[in-house]
Amino acid sequence: MERILITPRSFGKSDPSVFALIKKAGYEPVINPYQQIMTKEQMMASVKDVVGIVIGVDPLDSDVLKNALELRAIAKYGVGTDNIDLTFCEQNNIAVSTTAGANANAVADYTFALTMAVARRLVFINELCHQKNWTKIMGNDIYGKRLGILGLGTIGKGVARRASGFEMETYAYDVFQDTEYAKSNRIKFASLDKIFEECDFISLHLPLTDETRHIINHTTLAKMKPSAILINT
Repeated sequence: MERILITPRSFGKSDPSVFALIKKAGYEPVINPYQQIMTKEQMMASVKDVVGIVIGVDPLDSDVLKNALELRAIAKYGVGTDNIDLTFCEQNNIAVSTTAGANANAVADYTFALTMAVARRLVFINELCHQKNWTKIMGNDIYGKRLGILGLGTIGKGVARRASGFEMETYAYDVFQDTEYAKSNRIKFASLDKIFEECDFISLHLPLTDETRHIINHTTLAKMKPSAILINT
């Protein structure tokens, strides 16, 4: 029976029936035995006899893929493909797909949870309370503040919708501007400089490419307000 390697530890946790579907299609699912993100060496050993891979953030560069002589397809458990050598896949007729939108609400929820936790210093205050330290700690307001979203895709739009409940003034940067959506949701497109210089909160939702790599750097950080909060999911 042909085998499919599944590396994400959360795959099938909420709905184990997915494994039955794989078996019904005639494949044997091979579960990540390490219970952690697999190393390059572990991946090289695990891909040798599989025809498919459901991949998380584990490495799938050319060194790993050269060992996958039977591989026909890779399914990304998410949307980011920066851990996959797409050029190698194209040259070797290995199909690559993503699960666009599948985790968008979860990531948007997590983004806003982090925003509130950092602004209100919840983790720090909680730690002090466990130490029986009742020092008064001041946080930052979120309501009515200015939010900058870098990458107004599915997740970025989800963050913007959540921010609207806090009456935040939302700015967005994206190479591909969905102007109709922005207009109907009171989002203003702005330059990177404007977002870095004026926003109280900045949230990153850009794919990792040669153009976006290190978009947060010494220069851009220096432009931000001393009180600004940066969220990177």
